[in-house]
Amino acid sequence: QVELVESGGGPEPSGGSHRLSCVHSGLPQTVHCMAWFRQAPGKPREGIAAIADSATKYADSVKGRFTISHDNAKNTLYLQMNSLRPNDTAMYYCAAIQPPCPPLAAGRGLEDYDYNYWGLGTQIFVSS
Repeated sequence: QVELVESGGGPEPSGGSHRLSCVHSGLPQTVHCMAWFRQAPGKPREGIAAIADSATKYADSVKGRFTISHDNAKNTLYLQMNSLRPNDTAMYYCAAIQPPCPPLAAGRGLEDYDYNYWGLGTQIFVSS
């Protein structure tokens, strides 16, 4: 049974930094096929960062500001968010799939259909 639990949400001022965590169980310890998605009110869910083993991929909207990483010892996925903007306000979700990972170099990894396990989300609110 795979379980994903996000934490770390909260309010942040514009320009601030914040780190989200996603503790998981039931996934392999050494090969990770995971991603962060977000959904703002009235907008579709957006894939923003993916990690497939050691490779990473970012949506243009967060490239250069957000960093996805994984701590094998803690079974935890992270999203470091810097230079936050009001339009980063959203519910943030952790997603995963058992290996093999979606091929990031082939344009995969940031779509809903690339994953079949989801957390319940954690809210980030960025004030202007």
